Amino acid sequence: MSTSPVDSGRVHDAPSTNWVYRALPRALWPYAQLARWDRPIGWQLLMWPCLWSAALASGTAASLGSFSPGRFLLHVFLFVAGAIAMRGAGCTYNDLVDHEIDMEVARTRSRPLPSGRVTRAQAKGFMILQALAGFVILLQFNGFTIFLGILSLALVAIYPFAKRFTDWPQLFLGLAFSWGAIMGWAAEFGTLSVAAVILYAAAIAWTIGYDTIYAYQDREDDALIGVRSTARRFGENPQPWLIGLYGLAVLLMFFAFLAAGAGFFAYVGLLIAAVMLAYQILVLNIHDPLQCLALFKFNSTVGLIVFAGLVLALLLRLL
Repeated sequence: MSTSPVDSGRVHDAPSTNWVYRALPRALWPYAQLARWDRPIGWQLLMWPCLWSAALASGTAASLGSFSPGRFLLHVFLFVAGAIAMRGAGCTYNDLVDHEIDMEVARTRSRPLPSGRVTRAQAKGFMILQALAGFVILLQFNGFTIFLGILSLALVAIYPFAKRFTDWPQLFLGLAFSWGAIMGWAAEFGTLSVAAVILYAAAIAWTIGYDTIYAYQDREDDALIGVRSTARRFGENPQPWLIGLYGLAVLLMFFAFLAAGAGFFAYVGLLIAAVMLAYQILVLNIHDPLQCLALFKFNSTVGLIVFAGLVLALLLRLL
């Protein structure tokens, strides 16, 4: 007889071969699950707009003669570490807010709180620890970037409640998850620019698109318990919406690159990314939850391609 995800100490939608289950004592598994360490796709998608912005800003700095390789590498490290810490804190907060909803959804019922493997007090303590780690990382940046980081907490706080009052909770996720698109630029220059703001808008459209695909996994359960989403809003024909969202993301990214004077390889990376986004729309089967999850995760590769293009453009400029 097979054991359920709850009995096994695992969660329904995380790979059982993840390093968490091989490297950590079983007593720590629920905390790793609260932080989603067993599902790295979340912090990866949070990280990419930060790194896009940092690389785009560094390319502009290189053209102005003020680029520092050490500063760029430090910013990359801090943004990766910060994404892991704050994604973990955000997910723990989200699980606290959605405790009762998660008990009603098959995919989330095995999470640590609804399964009873951690108490709400333990989850709150762990959330505070992660937030403190994120704050220490944030303090390594300039004052303006610290201000922006603190400002983003308002969006993080609102997001878990959005599914209760709007069909567009993915927009609120985009507003919060894409914030790094202005943080990277601010970290380099201590100010904002049109390029960074346009990049932020592009990342928002991208986030709404990929999270809509993700939301199709839960559409039936969401309808039963009254949770709203773009997947429910778009219904059986999301392709026109996804064409608009992904198309807008690519177009805005193109204008952001123009505004920042990005080099040739940035556009090559963007073109490859556009093809990858079009592929998702073409093959999407909204009635196949496993495929929806796979296409959602595929967006981390999209983010990597855009970042690689910006880095190659930066390296070419330095030669």
